[in-house]
Order: sequence, then structure tokens, then C-alpha cells
Amino acid sequence: MTPPPARRRRTGANGSVPTHSLPRRGAVRRAQAITTYGIGSLIAVDAESFVVSGLDEADQSWSTDESPRIHERRLARLLGVDYFRLPPASGDSSKDGLRVRRFPLMHSCPECDDLQRHRDFNPPAGRSVCGTCGADLVPSRFVVACEAGHLGEFPYWQWVHRSKDRGASTSGQCGGKLKLRTSGRTSSLRSILVSCTCGKAPEVSMEGSFRRNALKDLGLKCFGPRPWLGTGAPAQECGLPLRTLQRGSSAVWQPVLKSALSIPPWSNGRADPLAEHWDALRVYDSREHVEIYLKGVFKGNCPVPLDEVMDLLDAEREEDSDGQAGPTFDHRYLALRNKEYERLRSGNDEGEDSHEEQFVCETPLGDQSILGPLGVTGPMLVKKLREVRALKAFTRLADPDSTTEAKEMPLSSSPLRWLPAMEVRGEGVFLRLDEDRLDTWERATAVAARVERMRTAHQRVLEQRAGDPSSVVPSPATPRMVLLHTLAHVLINEWSLDAGYPAASLRERLYTADDMAGVLVYTATSDSAGSLGGLVAQGEPERLDQAIRSAVHRASWCSSDPLCVESEASGTSGTNLAACHACVMLPETSCEQNNILLDRALLVGTPEDSRLGFFAGLLDQ
Repeated sequence: MTPPPARRRRTGANGSVPTHSLPRRGAVRRAQAITTYGIGSLIAVDAESFVVSGLDEADQSWSTDESPRIHERRLARLLGVDYFRLPPASGDSSKDGLRVRRFPLMHSCPECDDLQRHRDFNPPAGRSVCGTCGADLVPSRFVVACEAGHLGEFPYWQWVHRSKDRGASTSGQCGGKLKLRTSGRTSSLRSILVSCTCGKAPEVSMEGSFRRNALKDLGLKCFGPRPWLGTGAPAQECGLPLRTLQRGSSAVWQPVLKSALSIPPWSNGRADPLAEHWDALRVYDSREHVEIYLKGVFKGNCPVPLDEVMDLLDAEREEDSDGQAGPTFDHRYLALRNKEYERLRSGNDEGEDSHEEQFVCETPLGDQSILGPLGVTGPMLVKKLREVRALKAFTRLADPDSTTEAKEMPLSSSPLRWLPAMEVRGEGVFLRLDEDRLDTWERATAVAARVERMRTAHQRVLEQRAGDPSSVVPSPATPRMVLLHTLAHVLINEWSLDAGYPAASLRERLYTADDMAGVLVYTATSDSAGSLGGLVAQGEPERLDQAIRSAVHRASWCSSDPLCVESEASGTSGTNLAACHACVMLPETSCEQNNILLDRALLVGTPEDSRLGFFAGLLDQ
């Protein structure tokens, strides 16, 4: 009997595999494709490990049919793109999804102890098992990375064949096979043993492989591997020291996220059809030239009225004159926050067209004078808001409290006109501190000295991790910043207890500068804990008064006292003072500063000096 012909994988016109024929390996939530499993990150699916592919056009890693465009003009201008895209949808209706590549390639077999590249095991198609013994293969637990963002395989061969003086062997491959086994005596690295069948090198353990200079002592440097871009992407010249990391370590991938609130005049969405034309429109100064351009592009059927286009162009030029076109990225990002602060102060009342409006901010109806004794002013009820969070780049080996923009790895090897992003629609409460009272409090010598300790510690951390002194940004720690930051944390904890919100469903947005002293607490998720009106109700003056008083009284005592309140330094490298997980720390998704630069003593004072506390007077009432 003649055997049936071998089945061939269908390909497209150019020989590429069609998207719908690629095997599925798992699913993640849409938001996780930005915050947790973004471009260049490692993702574990069952017993396998993959790296999320980049955004190069050749990869087609994000299907345009399943990645809807979203627009936020102010943030797009800041990041130098035209628009954003949501991650591909998941579910049975999805034909493509996120593309991934197998990484690390080094695997071990728990039965025969072989340690080699995945393809050398000759696994059956679509499976990750040893072709000899049929056991499930185990991806390498260890990878290497450098501070420039490159990611590579752990050099097992060099680790085994190192000489007695810990230098790497310079000879070629020895012809033997690597083996990996565990002794089972302990759960430490000492029990993970690697050997080679060539017999020229003794069996060695993985102990010491995580030392900062372990690979440098072997004479190994980074050669610039970028596995998320595929084998076609050339390695970059690097030469930086390599660090050994656990495959699941958070240091392997950390996102660089930038966000903005949609505020008028861009928040109604009517200008979205012009997203790719704004840069061209900004060249024209006259109404006539703008009209001619629009007629040429849209064949006389422009979806946006000419008067509205001119108003939007005027708004952009006003932002430019107010500092949007500043000398540095941080300067422009602060200017973006300034505009949000102004709009939150002035409000945007609900009108007839509010069903299209994505930003509705109103003054509460209650008597605001009751907040005067607290030093709080200008509460606003943000009934509708939209936040766009974009994945600008990613870093490796960067600590969470580093705010430098250096050593970011782009999402593609070629320039992009769009970036991955997610949008959050919800509600919030905005409040400000009384400027006169705040100025008086800030000038107190004891307050300035206490914050200076945190600022110095934070600045020292930034300088140590930046490498290049010219790239170090000043620490944002100031008395008003630390005060507002800590106030936001205790309010989120209070509303979590009193209003029934999970703390992780609320998020802070700080507005701190010489001319800003406000904080926005808003819903950070779009699920059942999102926009239900419960948070807006907390902004009414009577309820806000009760919440602040209760939060301050709660912050006056911690179950870790007196150790907490008398602490000389806490947190990462001493960047906190009186702050711990028992009092003011939050889930890190809720905090803009990764739970650093916190001190509840600035709210309530210390046993030795109650005048340190901005709200210390409430404790006597």
C-alpha cells in the first residue's frame, strides 16, 4: 500500500507561514501585554519558556486586524508617534495574538541529564520532549543580561571548562556533551551540577554564578544578542559586563510606561481621524492653507469641521509656548502634567455632548469651607476620565526606583510610528493643598532637614545605577512631593477600608512642582471595581473631611511602632523614613513611585516633634 504523501504546512505567497496556522501556546490579559509580558519579556507557558517578539514589520507580531488603534494626541506628541495600538485580542475569535519565540534555547532532560539546544533533542513537531527518552524538557533556569537591555543564553560550556584561575578556556568546542543534574542534597545552587563528557573538566556546581563579576572573571562580555527580534536581527556591539539572572526574575524585564489623561480639547475623540496628519497641518500658519491641505487629503470630505481643526492647532501651539517643546524629555513630560493640573483645577462640566466627552470634572455641591481647617482646598469630582498608558521601551537590570531615561531598549530595530498602549476609563477625586499653609510648613527647618535625608539617599541611588553621570536626573523628593505622596497612600488605604475598593483598583497621580500641589486618586481598572460612582461620592466635602481625618488618625499609629516612626531609614537604600507595609505602603500597581519617598511623620509628626506633621493639629480634635 502506498503511504499517504507527507503533510506540508501551508504558506503564503511569499513563503511565510500564515498567521492562523501558528500553534497557540497560552493566553494573557490584554493589559498584561503592556505591563507584565510586553515586548522582550520572558513568559512561561506550562513547562515551556518564550520571549515576546518585537514589533518589526517583518515579524508582523501584532496583527493590525486584532490591534485596534487608539489616540491620545498629547502623549503621542511626547513620544514621537502618530497613534497607539491595543494589544491583540484574546479568546476563541482571535486568529493571531502575540507572537513569541522559544527562549532560552538551552534545555535539559531530567531523565538522561543532557544539556543542549532544544532542536538537538529532536523533539516531535509541536512538542517539547526529549526525542530519546520522551521526558518533558526543562528550559534553562538561567539567562544572562546586560544593562543595555541585551539578553542571552547562560554560557554553560565556558562555565564548565574554566581554568583553575577562573579564566575561560580559549580553545574550541571539546567534542563532548554537556550534562546537568541535581544532587538533591539542598535547594541551593550548590546542588545544581554541570559537567562535560569530554572528561577534560571536572563537574562544577552553579554556586557563584550570580556574583556580580562571575562572568567578567571568565573574560566574557556582552555581544549584543536580541532574541526577541529573531535570528535575522544582527547582534549589536556592546561589551558591557554580563549578569546571571533567574529566568523568572523581575530584573529580566521592566517596562518603561508613560501615561497621560485625555483632556479637552482632545478628549472628545472627534479629532482622531486626523491623527496621522497633525504634523503636516502644523506647518501651515493660515486657515486657507489648512483648508487646501484637508481638501486634498480627504477629497473635500474632511470628517472634522475646519473651525475645530484651527482650535486644535491653536491649542497645540499654546502648549508649545508653555513648555511642551522643552529641552529634555522630563521637561516635556512635566509640561504635560501641568496642563492636566490646570484642567483638573478648572473642571469641565457635564453638557449636552457628554456622551462623547471622555473627561468630565465638576465642582462638588457641598460646602467646601469645612475643608479649610484641614489645609485642603479645591476638591473636584472627576466623573469621567480616560488614561492612556503607552509602553515606550523596556529595561533590564534596572531597579524599580530608578527614574533615569538611559539604557532603554526599543521595541523594534527600526523606527515605529506607533507604540503599544492600553486605556483605562474610570473616575476619580482630585484635591489640592492650601498654598499659603503649605509654603509656611515647607519652610520649617526640621521639615526640610528630614526630607533632605531621603533626597540624598535617593540621589545617591540614582547616581550609582546610572553609570553615565550626565544621564542622572535630580531626585523628585521635596517636602510637598513626599507629603502629597504619603497623603495619597493613606487616602487610598482609607477608601479601601471605608468605601469597599480593593487597594489595587485605585491609583495615584501626583502633581507636585513649585506651582502645583495636587493629587488625583482614580480607579485604575476597568472591571467591576472601576467606574461605578462610588469613588466620586467620596469627593463630596463632608465625606472627604471624614476620610482625611480618619486617614490621618489611622496614620498616627502603626503596628510596627515605635520601630517604624523612629526609623532613620527604610525602604530601598533608605529612600523612605516612617513607612512600611503595615501603615502606608500600597500594591506597586497603585503607586507612581514604586513605594519610595514616603514618610507618614510629615502627616502626623513624631513623638519628639509633632510640628513636623502638616495635619498634626487634627490629632488633638
